[in-house]
Amino acid sequence: MMNIFVFDIETVPDVESGRCLYNLSELSNAEVASAMFKLRRQSNGTDFLPLHLHRIVAISVALRTHEQFQVWSLGNPESSEKELIERFFAGVDKYTPTLVSWNGCGFDLPVIHYRALLHGVVAPRYWDNGDEDPGFRWNNYLNRFHYRHTDLMDILAGYQSKANAPLEHIATMLGFPGKMGMSGKHVWEHYLQGNKVGIRNYCETDVVNTYLVFLRFELMRGKLTAERYESECKLVRERLQQLNKPHLTEFLEHWHAK
Repeated sequence: MMNIFVFDIETVPDVESGRCLYNLSELSNAEVASAMFKLRRQSNGTDFLPLHLHRIVAISVALRTHEQFQVWSLGNPESSEKELIERFFAGVDKYTPTLVSWNGCGFDLPVIHYRALLHGVVAPRYWDNGDEDPGFRWNNYLNRFHYRHTDLMDILAGYQSKANAPLEHIATMLGFPGKMGMSGKHVWEHYLQGNKVGIRNYCETDVVNTYLVFLRFELMRGKLTAERYESECKLVRERLQQLNKPHLTEFLEHWHAK
């Protein structure tokens, strides 16, 4: 198996940009965010902010190499957004992996792009479309229909937005734990409460769910035999047990209960 790099991000409102864009200099961060949500509802009927107004507070990854399977969150709870993004692209530079996501084309990567632009993060390997490595001309991270970035939601929906499905539904349908008490819409609330560790833990369970769905996808398209699929699932279980972290132990308990 080639290097597989499953990723997921968690975000909060970019109150610094919101303060500048909407002339809210006298308001607190929480008040600025409330104003941003209100303005968004008025213009678009939803609280979901434009992607360029999201700030990344967690990036979690599941990495499968020919030697091992690992799950962790980049940096630490106090790491700056710039450091998280730099670490993400350092992983791409080091492993030249297949990136795997759920809605990465529609959310995670555009947000990473905007925030990397803001912080001046250099990532030549990621942005290569064949100018440096001819092999990237026909299979790179930026083309929607290339598998070097495999957006499972996009692919399974046949690139039709009306067919998109939530990760939680698909994971649960397949017998995996899905969400376990937190969701993306609760991240800002937890962030205000100082629960950065909880946000990172939630993000880690999302990447494990995504990796397990990816394994089923690889089985479906004939890249894994039934025996290899079972052995890969067994490896995930064993590794989560070894990590001995409460949120991953809970993940295992829910998985076994299905």
